[in-house]
Amino acid sequence: MGGVLSSCICCRSKSKDGYAPLLADNEREAVALLLRYLENRNDVDFFSDGPLRALCTLVYSDNVDLHRSAALAFAEITEKDVRPVTRDALEPILLLLQTNDIEVQRAASAALGNLAVDDDNKVLIVEMGGLEPLIRQMMSPNVEVQCNAVGCITNLATHESNKTKIARSGALVPLTKLAKSKDMRVQRNATGALLNMTHSDQNRQELVNAGAIPVLVSLLSSTDVDVHYYCTTALSNIAVDPANRKKLAQTEPRLVNYLIHLMDSTSARVQCQAALALRNLASDENYQLDIVRNNGLEPLKRLLVSGYMPLVLSSVACIRNISIHPLNESPIVDAGFLKPLVELLNNSDNEEIQCHAISTLRNLAASSERNKRAIVDAGAVETCKNLILSVPLSVQSEMTACLAVLALSEELKPLLLESGIFTVLIPLTHSVSLDVQGNSAAALGNLSSKIQVFNPFIENWESPDGGIHGYLQRFLTSQDTTFEHIAVWTMLQLLDSNDDKLKSLILNSEDLIDAVTVLARRPVPEQSNLANGEEIDVEGEGEVNALANQVIMVIQQTAT
Repeated sequence: MGGVLSSCICCRSKSKDGYAPLLADNEREAVALLLRYLENRNDVDFFSDGPLRALCTLVYSDNVDLHRSAALAFAEITEKDVRPVTRDALEPILLLLQTNDIEVQRAASAALGNLAVDDDNKVLIVEMGGLEPLIRQMMSPNVEVQCNAVGCITNLATHESNKTKIARSGALVPLTKLAKSKDMRVQRNATGALLNMTHSDQNRQELVNAGAIPVLVSLLSSTDVDVHYYCTTALSNIAVDPANRKKLAQTEPRLVNYLIHLMDSTSARVQCQAALALRNLASDENYQLDIVRNNGLEPLKRLLVSGYMPLVLSSVACIRNISIHPLNESPIVDAGFLKPLVELLNNSDNEEIQCHAISTLRNLAASSERNKRAIVDAGAVETCKNLILSVPLSVQSEMTACLAVLALSEELKPLLLESGIFTVLIPLTHSVSLDVQGNSAAALGNLSSKIQVFNPFIENWESPDGGIHGYLQRFLTSQDTTFEHIAVWTMLQLLDSNDDKLKSLILNSEDLIDAVTVLARRPVPEQSNLANGEEIDVEGEGEVNALANQVIMVIQQTAT
C-alpha cells in the first residue's frame, strides 16, 4: 500500500520554472502522516482523529491521484478492520463514491462493502444516503465497479430495516439486469442481493414488478452452484404468495423441471432449496400434479432416504404437500415412500419431520382402501401406538388424525382393534389439546361402527383412564357440539351392536343415560332468533339432538 500511495503523490507537472509539486503543504503533510501510519498499521486506529484527518485531507483535495490513494487506503484498511464506524468515518468514503474516476469508484465501493458487513454500519450507510451513488455505480460500464457496488447492496440488504428502503430506492431494476451479467462475480452478487430482498411480502412484490421472476428462473440453468442456491431460495420465497404462484404457473412452464433437475445437484444446499421451492409451489393443486407428472418423485425419495436431516426435512415437507391431491396418492405409494415415511416417525430429534411424515401418511390413506392397507402393512399403526404417548402435541394431533382415517376401513377395523390401540386412544381423549381429544374420539367412534366383535369396548369399558365409559361421559357433557356429536354417535353404534354384555354396560350407566337425555331435551335454537353476533352451531346442535333422541329410543326399546 505504501508503494501505491508513493506513486500517486510523486506526480509532477511542468511550469515555466521547471517541475513543481502538485500538492499543497497540508496535503504533503497528510500524505507523510498517512505513510507513517501505514508503516505501523497494526498499531493504528485509522478511524481515530489523526489518521482519519489525514485521509480526509486527501479526500477533500482537488487532486484525483490523492482521491485514488485515499480510496485505496480505505479499501485496504476496511478489508482487515471491520467495526462500527461514525458518520465522520463514512462521510469521506461516500464522497469518494460520487467521483467520476473509475479507480476511485472501485476502491470506495469496496471499502463501503467491507464496512457493510457490520450491522450498525448497514443502517448508517443507508441513513447517510449511500444507496443513490451505489445505484449509479451498479450501472457503470466497468465490471469491477459493478461487482463492488452490487456486493455492497447485497450486504446492506441483509438488514431488515434496509430492505424496504432498497426496494423503493430504484435498486431492483439494475439488480435484475446485473443478475444476467456475463461476469460471474457480478451475477452472484446480484442474485444474492435479489434473494435478500425476498423475505417480506411487500419487497417480494416490488421484486416481481421489477421483472425478477423470468431472470431468476432462467438462471436455474446456470452452471454456477452459488447462483443456483440464490435463485432457488429466492423463487422458494416468492412462491410463498398465492398470487406469485399463479404468475409463475402462467409464465414459467420450465420452472418445475428446472427444480426437479436441481434436486440432483452436487450441492446439498441447492438440493434442499429446490425441494423447498417445490414444496411451496405444491401449495397449489396444479403444481402438486405437475411435480408427479414431471417425474419428481424419484429425486424426492432419494433426498428422503439420504440421512442428511436438512434434505430429509425439505423432501418430506414437499411430499406432504404433493400427497394432498387424491390423484397423487397411489403414485406416491407405488414409488415406495411408505416404509421410509414410517421410519421417519421414529425421528424423535425432529418434531417437524415426524409431523410431515405422519401427515403424509394420513393424506395417502384418505381415499383408497388399498393405500390404507398398505400403510398398515408398512407398520404405521404399530409405530404410532408405540410412540404416540411420548411425542409432541403437534405430532400426536397428526397421528390421531391418521388413525381416525385408517379406522374408517371396514377391512382394517379388526386389525386395529386387535392391535390394542385402545390403550393409547382412550388416554389421549384426556389430552390438553382439543385436536388430539377430538381425533382420538373420532378414531374410537369409527372403530365402533360396522364391526362384529366388541370385546375391546367391553374390556376397556372402565380402564385405562376411565375407559370408554369415562370418555363418553366427558364428551356428552362437554358442551362442545363436535364432541357431543362424536360421543352420541358412538353410543348409538354400540347400542346397535348384537353384544348383550355391551348393551348391559350402557343400560346400567345412569350417568350416560342422564347425559344423553339432557341432550335429547335441549331445545335447538332457530337461526332467525339468534342475536346479532351470536355464534351457535344450529345445524350441529340439531344433529346432536336428533342422535340423542335416537339413543333414547333404542334404550327404551332395549329396556322393554
